[in-house]
Amino acid sequence: MWESYLTGLVVSGGIIMAIGAQNAYVLGLAVRREHHWWSAGLCMSADIILLTAGMFGASAFLLTMPNAMEAMRWVGVAFLSWLAAQALLRAVSGREGLQAGSVKARSLRGVLLATLAVTVLNPQVYLDTLLLIPAIGAQQESAGVFVAGASTASVLWFSLLAWGGAALSPWLSRPVAWRTIDGLIGLMMAVIAIHLALGSTLL
Repeated sequence: MWESYLTGLVVSGGIIMAIGAQNAYVLGLAVRREHHWWSAGLCMSADIILLTAGMFGASAFLLTMPNAMEAMRWVGVAFLSWLAAQALLRAVSGREGLQAGSVKARSLRGVLLATLAVTVLNPQVYLDTLLLIPAIGAQQESAGVFVAGASTASVLWFSLLAWGGAALSPWLSRPVAWRTIDGLIGLMMAVIAIHLALGSTLL
């Protein structure tokens, strides 16, 4: 049984760390200390729900909807391209540092909606949480324990992003530092959008 848990932890951890759009977005919020724990919590919750659904039957249903997945892919390309353009514009134009009060924070609702969009508009999320990870879990001794391990990986990873980004924010108080962060996030989002547009699964 512990083998099922550890397998879920390791497999899910490796895959979730590679889904760049969520990671970049949550890290950016954490550095700005902008409702980052709420965003991380939403990502964790979405992962747990999708992993559980995939492990207990949703994967078969997903395979019957190729047209919906294709439409979602292009919506994801458009949304990620928009996020990339915003981040790159900030990197070029610059803005204030990250001291408290220097950047007008968005509303919690706006942050959660954007987090949800980054999550649900990326088809790779569904391929991983509803197909790939459950396919591995189906070979384990206990499906429930495997899901618990996979869910733990999500909780640990997004907690690390939220805590680590906030912890680093005092060292990122200079405008040039945030320009670099914005530039890296923008490039990452652009690369993911290009991969999606080309139909690549290497996200």
